[in-house]
Amino acid sequence: QVQLVESGGGLVQAGDSLRLSCTASGRTFSRYSMGWFRQAPGKEREFVAAIGWRDTYYRDSVKGRFTISRDNAKNTVYVQMNSLKPEDTAVYYCAASVVLGTTPITYEYWGQGTQVTVSS
Repeated sequence: QVQLVESGGGLVQAGDSLRLSCTASGRTFSRYSMGWFRQAPGKEREFVAAIGWRDTYYRDSVKGRFTISRDNAKNTVYVQMNSLKPEDTAVYYCAASVVLGTTPITYEYWGQGTQVTVSS
């Protein structure tokens, strides 16, 4: 069982930056691939970024602006979000999976989410 807790969301202006963190319980964090997803009101949950042992994946709209990273010693995965846009507004979720994937169904464990709001 893995429990995930996100933090770092907030209200920012377009062009600003935020760093989201997700800390996992347990001693097997390094065995999991980690993903970030987001869900805006009235929309489906969508993939943002994922990281395995070395590989990283991003949705096209965040490439060059978002960077996912992990610190296995701290059981934490991050996503650094730069040049934020109003369309990045959503609840952001982190998730853990034994396989690296870009679809929500791949992931077994989910955090509670953190709100990111970008004003224009």
